[in-house]
Amino acid sequence: MTLVVGLGCQRGCDVHALLALFDGALADAGIERQRIVALATIDRKQDEPGLRALAALLNLPLECLSVAQLAPYAEHLSHRSAVAFTHTGCYGVAESAALALAGQLAGSPARLLITRRKSAQATFALACAGDKPDNRPLRS
Repeated sequence: MTLVVGLGCQRGCDVHALLALFDGALADAGIERQRIVALATIDRKQDEPGLRALAALLNLPLECLSVAQLAPYAEHLSHRSAVAFTHTGCYGVAESAALALAGQLAGSPARLLITRRKSAQATFALACAGDKPDNRPLRS
């Protein structure tokens, strides 16, 4: 199974704020950090230092997707944000990015395992796609 974390954030969001959201959401769901295969966000955040630092810290690729790649997932979002749409052109960066990249990597439709989690500066979502290739539990 392919597990991808989608992230959105305000400009200048600190890596520690992102890591706290990342680790907190996974811990609450009982999912081990090492199960995540990639991070995803919108392409306008490709140079965001906090996101780059988080990817480096976790040793994960950070894939930056276009609005055209994210827009088709609007109907699958748990929350549609007019504010996000005004700023980015899509209704939810974290969930859309997670769904888009998980589906792309697995070559099959993705679903949300953790819907949008929000902190003061960032959003987090976790999507999965593909068959579970082994019997390891997602929860620790």
